[in-house]
Amino acid sequence: MSIRVEVAAPTVAIAGDRALSIAGFVGLLIAMAIGGWGVQWDIRWHLLIGRDSFWIAPHVMTYAGVTLSATIAFGMLALERVRGRASQGWRLAAVGMALTILAAPIDDLWHRLFGIDVTVWSPPHLLGLAGAHLNLLGAMLVAVELWPGSSRRRAIGVLVAGTLLLGTCYVTVDPGVQTAFRRGGAFFFAWPLLGALGFTFILSLTARASGLRLAPLVVTVAALGLHVVGLGISDAGFALTQPVPAIQEAIAADPTSPIAIAHEMARRSGTVVGRSFLLRWLPILPAAVLTLVDARRRWIAGGIAFGATLFVSAGHMLAGAPSLRHALPAPGDVVLAALLIPPAALAGSAAARWLARRWPSPITPPA
Repeated sequence: MSIRVEVAAPTVAIAGDRALSIAGFVGLLIAMAIGGWGVQWDIRWHLLIGRDSFWIAPHVMTYAGVTLSATIAFGMLALERVRGRASQGWRLAAVGMALTILAAPIDDLWHRLFGIDVTVWSPPHLLGLAGAHLNLLGAMLVAVELWPGSSRRRAIGVLVAGTLLLGTCYVTVDPGVQTAFRRGGAFFFAWPLLGALGFTFILSLTARASGLRLAPLVVTVAALGLHVVGLGISDAGFALTQPVPAIQEAIAADPTSPIAIAHEMARRSGTVVGRSFLLRWLPILPAAVLTLVDARRRWIAGGIAFGATLFVSAGHMLAGAPSLRHALPAPGDVVLAALLIPPAALAGSAAARWLARRWPSPITPPA
């Protein structure tokens, strides 16, 4: 009996450690989803309500997600060190959370110095988004570390992390459409150019890390679903909190602000502010093309195919938007964009290939 106990005890301990690691991984994904939906609600709050204070409901939701994510990331990193292991995934997740936390006081200082500027592309906002990107990259790497390449759980974990990562990238890239509205010309293609770089990287990396050829298509469709759920959560939040709109005063105070431009673009297009699905539908067709090419094996062909399809589909859809008719590009601008977008997509595909090769237990796709 004693011999059986001595043999079984380490097995039980290892199983317990693994269960805790899996629980931490799942908890991190849930926390990041909560934070992401909080950001989505926050953006809609500023577009529809217009008031800004720290204690508005979407801020509370966002920082609740950030706090939980940071607690899990730092806690799991400390636990791994106690165990005598070096988890690159939890280290990357913790670094990402550190950047996101650092962005909060910088954002407060920024507003004190320059006033309230509701734009995603302010330096503190971009720092916080960079931290979220790193955190979710870390989550994907945790899935790679937890399960072998043939594991279905690993594939599912990578796909969920990739979906959240793509949703974060969408938030980062979306202001490119307002750049098209403001500047026109070659800047008309700001959104597909940034998307060619960021989307290709995420979708190619997800395909390699999951080992699934269908990963790019699955992730883009899932990200659309994530957006729909976020709209439902924010609608319910508005119904529950019933904030008093002050948006007209905000627009009158600064007619050139991103909020004012969003309302003007919606007015010209006849759409509802903050409820457009166009930018979430657009990457699905390029992702389907990337799936056909097989991002796991053909990184050059995949990057070119994704970039070219995104350029054509996004260019066609944006050119047909009534809100952008005044900003249509000249032929020379179209040629310039056609020359820039494929290399950007190739750079994203190459970065995914480089990173996947340096992660532990690299994926070997089936023949």
